[in-house]
Amino acid sequence: MKGQQIKIRPRCPFCGDEIEPPQDQDQRKLGEFKVGRCQCGAVYACDATGHNIGSAMIEALVHACNDNWELAWELLPDQDYLTGRVESYDEITHQTLEQRHLDGRYVRGVLYFVRLQKEIEEITQQLQAKPADYLPPLEPERDPHRRRQRADKKEVQRLALAGDIDGLVDLTLDDVRTLRFLQRLLYTPDDDQRWWLAHVIGQVCARVATRQPGVVSDLLHRLFDASSDSAAANWGLVETMGAIIAGRPDIYGAFTRHLLRYINHVSTRPLVLWALGSVAARRPDLIRANQFYQLFNLLNDPDALTRALTIRLLGRAGAREVCDRLAALTRDQTPVTIHEEGRPRATTVGDLAAEALMMTSQEVIIAPMDGRANQ
Repeated sequence: MKGQQIKIRPRCPFCGDEIEPPQDQDQRKLGEFKVGRCQCGAVYACDATGHNIGSAMIEALVHACNDNWELAWELLPDQDYLTGRVESYDEITHQTLEQRHLDGRYVRGVLYFVRLQKEIEEITQQLQAKPADYLPPLEPERDPHRRRQRADKKEVQRLALAGDIDGLVDLTLDDVRTLRFLQRLLYTPDDDQRWWLAHVIGQVCARVATRQPGVVSDLLHRLFDASSDSAAANWGLVETMGAIIAGRPDIYGAFTRHLLRYINHVSTRPLVLWALGSVAARRPDLIRANQFYQLFNLLNDPDALTRALTIRLLGRAGAREVCDRLAALTRDQTPVTIHEEGRPRATTVGDLAAEALMMTSQEVIIAPMDGRANQ
């Protein structure tokens, strides 16, 4: 009959089998999307509104990669995975409708499907691991009926300088402009204050990313763009990027290699080394995968801070290849100041070299000050 509504159970575009209703994930990565998996291996995400297809695609792809964001960003469509979609989907009744309305309401839902190629699926299974112990727990869901806060520049500054991470996380989840206000605070001539703010932003972003990873990714892109602008000051930008990546390398680890673009500039080289060293503390594999060996020569740099930060980086990355050189550097008693968790720490190049040797978990004979080897 003309005009009659035709209702169909949704089927996988790859194998044709009926699929189960998508379900909430244990830890949602991009908003409120529900996901499911077909018996053929295809993964699907549901966008009930039909207005967030791009985010649904990312949700499905990351879920197909067992939440391995780094692998997901490296994959190429058609070559590494195939996509499909089912439109006019009603999430409430789990049906597709020929006419886009049901019981007086519009139906615009879309199921977005991703199926990995066999080789990529095998790699995903090999890379699957238990969650790292540094990952923050999922932020509790806020009351949807609460009165949302509005970000204010002065209030953001007060919370940041006080180190009130809880307050800043709450404010960011209510008003994403909080991250922009935090970025603006970096433009201060107070060096210690910039390091503290970078630490605070990293902590805030690590927690916000459990609910809204997209807004943190947007902040990273803005920081990289600002750092690349030769006409703008880059105060605090590189160290902030390092703090953000180090806070959630499982999501933003792919940004690590982009930090190396600033390694050849004398003014930003120590900042890049600090950022890479902070990432290495959590994910040394990310450092070893990105032009790792080119950093060895910086152990001989005439600048003491550059030597110190290179030692810190290589120690955390487990660079056994340079143990002999680290052993020689234990005699370098040049004082340096390195910021950890936003606060300055006074040490020496030699002390850092000794710490790095311990991190490499390899026994090394350390030469004493008079040049004679310990027996």
